[in-house]
Amino acid sequence: MTRIVTRSAPQRTVWQLEQQGLHPLLARLYAARGVTDKAELDYELKSLLPPTALTHAGDAASLLADAIEAEAKMLIIGDYDCDGATATAVGMRALKALGADVDFLLPDRFKLGYGLSPEIVDVAAQQSPDLIITVDNGIASLEGVARAQQHGIATLITDHHLPGESLPDADCIVNPNQPGCDFPSKCIAGVGVMFYVMLALRAELRERGWFAERPEPNFADLLDLVALGTVADVVKLDRNNRILVSQGLKRMRAGRLQPGIAALFKAAGRDPRKATAFDLGFLIGPRLNAAGRLADMRLGVECLLTDDPARALNIAQELDNFNRERREIEAGMQEQALALLESMDVDAAAPGVALFDPGWHEGVVGILASRIKDKLHRPVFAFAQGEGDIVKGSGRSIPGLHLRDALDLVAKRAPGLLVRFGGHAMAAGATIKAGDFERFQALFAEVAGELLAPSDLTRTLETDGPLEGGYISLETAKLLENEIWGQGFPAPLFVDEFEVEQQRVLKEKHLKLRLRKGNSRIEAIQFNFANQPGHSTRAAYRLSVNEYMGVENPQLMIEYLE
Repeated sequence: MTRIVTRSAPQRTVWQLEQQGLHPLLARLYAARGVTDKAELDYELKSLLPPTALTHAGDAASLLADAIEAEAKMLIIGDYDCDGATATAVGMRALKALGADVDFLLPDRFKLGYGLSPEIVDVAAQQSPDLIITVDNGIASLEGVARAQQHGIATLITDHHLPGESLPDADCIVNPNQPGCDFPSKCIAGVGVMFYVMLALRAELRERGWFAERPEPNFADLLDLVALGTVADVVKLDRNNRILVSQGLKRMRAGRLQPGIAALFKAAGRDPRKATAFDLGFLIGPRLNAAGRLADMRLGVECLLTDDPARALNIAQELDNFNRERREIEAGMQEQALALLESMDVDAAAPGVALFDPGWHEGVVGILASRIKDKLHRPVFAFAQGEGDIVKGSGRSIPGLHLRDALDLVAKRAPGLLVRFGGHAMAAGATIKAGDFERFQALFAEVAGELLAPSDLTRTLETDGPLEGGYISLETAKLLENEIWGQGFPAPLFVDEFEVEQQRVLKEKHLKLRLRKGNSRIEAIQFNFANQPGHSTRAAYRLSVNEYMGVENPQLMIEYLE
């Protein structure tokens, strides 16, 4: 069952925003998202929170500046997702521009797993670095930091994940979510944290007179990387994150983007001059992520680091091939998961669902969990076989259940059940022994049942209400596409009654419609539709631009049909 509700847009706020010069439709949409003043939509760089506001960013800058002056050898250890790859690329490009001796290392997700583990530190030690810098990981790496100390290697942790009860004994930790940090943007991505550290480092070197005899780099050139990692990691787009994304998109649209990102746009068949946050989240990000899911994310980072357009294009094509393969694997796994759910062993009505198949691909279980979560509207963990008797799971949640907190509760109730775990409110990972899967399955369902209110288990579709007939146009679709939307600041979703003039099924799974509202006729499409409407329908939809053979037309992207 799906409940459709309309966001409240206070009329006085709408009027005030209109008086400040905002388009009437945008005034209504922004008022419904909590914006009360047009100044909140000022996405200029000068509006960014300053690096000095991020706890220990100054200490990290001093540590790095000392290392650069001493010609110390640095090694960035990243994560194998898009946020980790872009954060690694930001660190590499910025530090090299500042004259640092720096290289990077990414763990193989299938052998070494996530984060600064003792095993990855042993691998890193073979390169004899003086300083290890983590990006998008490390806040829970107590053992990894201890191993680095044994090797005589200093550590700088830059991360955004939630910390555990204890922090690693690193030389410096920069994480807005660590105790005592009052940085206002708690939802900044790992790439954003690294970008801030690099801004602080440049300021520190400026004070030391480092640029008296050498050019000072413009780190605004890295904002395309920051925007990509921020959107792809699905962090909440608070104002600070919207500034980072807006500035990155602005540079992409102006043709000022890394050759690797330009190549990924080409592989996706999209024009960066028309770049949107949707492109980053659903077209560019997945292609980069595919390397970490199926092969080695080093390939993805190399795509972001090369300045050779031809090399970038070759890598982007490889990444595109990986993404096609990933989609095929995912489709097969989804069929198996749905069959599992239909069996007697798995209760799809349970408040929390955990699935496991020894044949599933470890790199794709996160996407599988997301798909099943969307289908059931339940928090879902999907597990794949790891090495030995270990199984590795990736979870996705629904509003109302903080996934990492749920895992923490599971760990407290069954000490030793979780070999390791970590993550965010909406996405998390867990490693258990294969023999413990059924115990985890039962306990996760129990904990989810306690943490979720009954109303949380009903899918709620928040909409912006009806769209006036005059606004169903190409002009309005372009107006909306140019704004910054994303997690926590959702793209406009409208709901209206339509007459159905035509409908046909494409490729046995997509529904193509021609709808009429009053005097307005419009084409619409619903991907992976569940049911066909009658002569009339109530539809929740997004207004988008459909480009075919160089011709642009407005189109409704249907999310729900009654």
